[in-house]
Amino acid sequence: MFLTLRSAVEDALADALEGLGYPTDDLGIEEPPEDVDAVLASSVAFRLASEAGAPPPQVAADVADAVDVDALEYVSAVTTQGAYVNFLPSDAYLAGTLDAGQAADYGALDAKDESVVVEHTSANPSGPIHVGRARNPIVGDAVANVLDYAGYDVDRHYYVNDAGRQMAVFTWAYETFDESDLDEDPERERIEYDLVRYYRKGNAFLEDGPAEEVEAAEAEIAAIMQGLDDGDEATYERVTEVVDQMLEGMTECLARLPAEFDEFVKETRFMFDGSVDDVVARLKEMDEAVYEEDAWQLDLSPYGIEKNFVFLRSDGTSLYATRDLAHHEWKFEEYDRAVTVLGEDHALQADQLTTTLDLLGNDTSQLEQVVYSYVNLPGGASMSTREGTGIDLDDLLDEAVDRAREEVEDRLDDRIRDDGLDDEDVDRIAHQVGIGAVRYDIVSKQPTKAITFEFERALDFEAQSAPYVQYVHARACGILDEVDEVPAFDASALENEAARDLVRVIARFPAVIEAAADALEPHVVATYTREFAEAFNAFYRECPVLSEDDSETRAARVALVAAAKHTVANALDALGVAAPDSM
Repeated sequence: MFLTLRSAVEDALADALEGLGYPTDDLGIEEPPEDVDAVLASSVAFRLASEAGAPPPQVAADVADAVDVDALEYVSAVTTQGAYVNFLPSDAYLAGTLDAGQAADYGALDAKDESVVVEHTSANPSGPIHVGRARNPIVGDAVANVLDYAGYDVDRHYYVNDAGRQMAVFTWAYETFDESDLDEDPERERIEYDLVRYYRKGNAFLEDGPAEEVEAAEAEIAAIMQGLDDGDEATYERVTEVVDQMLEGMTECLARLPAEFDEFVKETRFMFDGSVDDVVARLKEMDEAVYEEDAWQLDLSPYGIEKNFVFLRSDGTSLYATRDLAHHEWKFEEYDRAVTVLGEDHALQADQLTTTLDLLGNDTSQLEQVVYSYVNLPGGASMSTREGTGIDLDDLLDEAVDRAREEVEDRLDDRIRDDGLDDEDVDRIAHQVGIGAVRYDIVSKQPTKAITFEFERALDFEAQSAPYVQYVHARACGILDEVDEVPAFDASALENEAARDLVRVIARFPAVIEAAADALEPHVVATYTREFAEAFNAFYRECPVLSEDDSETRAARVALVAAAKHTVANALDALGVAAPDSM
């Protein structure tokens, strides 16, 4: 309803301004403060005051009088407050919202004829995923989710770096050392924890091993890299044996969040199909191309980038950045939009990539980047796959579930709802709450802001956290479990202001999805869920549902609970957070 109302208000306001002889290029439409009983407001009077030769409040009054309220089904009145023009909701607006909220997919927008690929995570397959990198799959998955809810045709991609030096070192080490050569046992019984020991052993050997043996090892590593650049299938199979096993384990870790992918796109794909050779040939022909320090480079200083873009080594082997150019040109051909989620340490490379793609003749308006800061833990932990230090994402998730289980068990005796939770139920809820707490705490912050993850805050059932919002869904489910079905209802029976406030918040949900998708900012949805939880809790305190004596009021409140359940479930789903039926 909110989107429909907003569109109608925009048209009506534009007509009013045109009738008064004012320009309509900026309507100044915004959401009013919480203490204003309006759905939308316009600050257009501030802009028009000088042209009108009158104070803003007088201009606002003239504009309000010129709006044809009778033509607005979902607006009951147009009023002013100072220089603001306010649009108040009608009973039809509330009724339409309550009707729409009965759909299980409420909040999902109409399908758009536009395809989007969201590339995220893309961690090198050289070891378990660390906590510091956890923001990428969490933010990336949520970005893909909100785009999906907004009606876009979304594919989720993981771009696999299977051709760089790291994987050449890993392949050499895996083929060179035996289990007996390794200095440690696997930290977990999963393949990536087993294999990463070879990678660490290999790096340690390259740093401290006998000079002649290290020289021979470096020659083999260089041969692996050259073999991939030459399109040698035998070399590819050697590297793939390591890469695919690592991806298998890393995928299992990411599925815990959950973060799943439609396709794992390997960079070797673009080496073997000739795309990289084509890009290199075109780059060499550019005016910006120079051969310096034994490498082909682009001088991008005329475009405000002081560091040269290196695209080919002296031995003729390509770099990750070169292969990524071919990768992006492929994405531009296959999709209407390409969204990439990147860590802040990749900002320079992102600028170089975008500028070079533009110089290659691509329409870089298709490319959008979401840049995030890394996740820290209290006290700060270093993160190094090579040395085996830092905190793994698996460890964080395990501890989150364990702590959530303690919280759930502590609250069992105080539960009013008698739904006979057994140990299996407690385990399920602990998983939903624990993993949800991690995801929600990370995705609820603006990506560019550095964050320190703290369990006490993330798992606080009373604060603005995942459990706080999840509990609203569980409470709604508890109410609806007591009724066979949502009865026929009349929205006008919702006379209590807390109930009407909740309807207004529910009405905004599709617009929140639209805004989050447009800006690629899923934290907008998280902010909304907290506002929603506060509105629902106020309704729950003031408006008895099952014990309400008046049948019409009871039916309308049951319908409101159903709409609330669908809203919060889908909002949490857009964030990738589970909505428990019971807590």
